[in-house]
Amino acid sequence: MKRLTKALAALAVAAGMTGMAQAATQGVSDDEVVIGSVNDLSGVFAAIGVPAVNGAQLRFDEINAEGGVYGRKIRFVVEDNGYQIPRAMQGYNKLLNRDKVFAMLLSMGTPMNLAGFKLLDPKGIPNISPLSAAREMLQEPTHNKFTGFSSYWDQVQVGVEYLAKEKGATKICTMYLPTDFGEEIAGSARDVSTRLGLTLAGETTHKPDELDFVGSLTKLKAEGCQVIVMALGVRQAITVVGTAKKLGWDDVTFMNTSAGFLSAVAAVPGGVTEGLYASSGWVDMKARADQPEVAKFIADYKAKFNQDPGGFALLGYAAADTLVRALQAAGPDLTQDSFIKGMETLDYYDPLSDTKITYGPEDHQGVDDVVISIVENGQWKVLDRR
Repeated sequence: MKRLTKALAALAVAAGMTGMAQAATQGVSDDEVVIGSVNDLSGVFAAIGVPAVNGAQLRFDEINAEGGVYGRKIRFVVEDNGYQIPRAMQGYNKLLNRDKVFAMLLSMGTPMNLAGFKLLDPKGIPNISPLSAAREMLQEPTHNKFTGFSSYWDQVQVGVEYLAKEKGATKICTMYLPTDFGEEIAGSARDVSTRLGLTLAGETTHKPDELDFVGSLTKLKAEGCQVIVMALGVRQAITVVGTAKKLGWDDVTFMNTSAGFLSAVAAVPGGVTEGLYASSGWVDMKARADQPEVAKFIADYKAKFNQDPGGFALLGYAAADTLVRALQAAGPDLTQDSFIKGMETLDYYDPLSDTKITYGPEDHQGVDDVVISIVENGQWKVLDRR
């Protein structure tokens, strides 16, 4: 009897320890895992944030309909930062301390993510596929950080080199928001200009809500700019290109990074953005709409949200799929460590973005490619891939 009592007691202790270990993993229960996002649903990058969140929710709805991952449904909690740091910090505090999220996904904005790291890193909360391609998204400590695509820095390096060769351009200029996002892009433009022996002919900085660019474009035209690298809001970049055409400045080339690589930008009525270049980390899906996987995604997204998906809806879905794969690789005993190890095993081809995604212990950037595209007839056409 004493032996039986001792055995039962030992089992009870073991079960209690297992329960304590599970309870110690924030955002994880037997039937749920909580994922958070601090995104822009109302600010200058809402055209990116809203479809990305929708795309992610579509993937989570799919896996939840199948019973979740090891019986755990995914609950996706999104806070709107309006592309403002104070609102972002409110969102991070709520998600970490009230919602007790397990990981962050698709959080928007370079400065917002950097501010959020001060709260995430001490808790070891994984930050997956932020909607920022800044190199600082992999700053130390890197163990809990995973980015999706090539950095703004690399995109500018490859893009300017391509345009310098193809256009014979020697005078490079920048138009940018003076934030961590804009500074990285402008800094890379300066660096590649020096590396290639080009001239950095002019720079202008802008406020997030600025929409009158006549003065800046007149200044840059006088400085002889041949290629202008932009790090602006989505609407701003469209306005800049359209304003240049209205001013009759037709011998200048504008280039966006992934931050402006949207299907909607290419499809602006009246051919406003025709001839605009983008140096990004994936292939736009509009020209691949007849491919089975892409066609299914488009149909499913439209059925759920009653609108056609753009490139960032695709990226949201793809990022959520990456997270689901990592949860599956982590196994049923989900902890931060098992999840991170699961992320580091991922190696697969994603047909939606037409990219190979690989992670490893020393490689927390999923895709290394840089894709050069141009707007032709209202959609992005791939010109080069490196």
